[in-house]
Amino acid sequence: MSICELQVWIPDNEEVWQSAEITKNYRTGDRVLHLLLEDGTELNYPVDPAPLPPLRNPDILVGENDLTALSYLHEPAVLHNLKVRFVESKLIYTYSGIILVAMNPYKQLPIYGDAIIHAYSGQNMGDMDPHIFAVAEEAYKQMARNNRNQSVIVSGESGAGKTVSARYAMRYFATVSKSNSNVHVEDKVLASNPITEAVGNAKTTRNDNSSRFGKYTEISFDQRHQITGANMRTYLLEKSRVVFQVSEIKQWEPLPTAPTG
Repeated sequence: MSICELQVWIPDNEEVWQSAEITKNYRTGDRVLHLLLEDGTELNYPVDPAPLPPLRNPDILVGENDLTALSYLHEPAVLHNLKVRFVESKLIYTYSGIILVAMNPYKQLPIYGDAIIHAYSGQNMGDMDPHIFAVAEEAYKQMARNNRNQSVIVSGESGAGKTVSARYAMRYFATVSKSNSNVHVEDKVLASNPITEAVGNAKTTRNDNSSRFGKYTEISFDQRHQITGANMRTYLLEKSRVVFQVSEIKQWEPLPTAPTG
């Protein structure tokens, strides 16, 4: 087997993964892979007994709005594709099949107004750019068409933006269903957040005010597919971590050393 004129991903202590080009044919049994890094450095990468490094996707596929369209789908390919879309194109949403991957920009973006909601209303998922509204529209359309309950799962690490994403989804439902309520349903549901967070938040290494709980919010619709109300059906508190308050840790001071001589 021979491999040449291909690019691969190799682990990097600072960038996590870095791209490299194979400069010499690799044959079964070779102990090293001859690579050329992007900065011009030549590297003999050991591959025995380690496996061959993952291949890099062609440049024409970089920036795809659906990760399943990539030729090679692995950790470095996913991270690089998300990085290109977020850093270079300022796009925070990417599909992975029916899953929507969201990057938290930690700032308000002008992509959630009523005009955007109406643009996604009635569209099939995949016809337009990836968006939380596309996921909400798919759930709403399936509910109205098939008269069956739908679920939207919002998951992610602490600080990923789960609460905000859920709020935008509920705003979409309230807008497209032409709810007559004077107060939007997302405002009513999120008004309970201070109560749930008061007993379910804890400081972690990644977030000073991390939500250590999960909840299942049920939104009810009538026969005209308009919102009639919402309630919290399930509240799962992570009791193993929200059990006590850590006492203040004093700054460590080294013990005095004994005199020498």
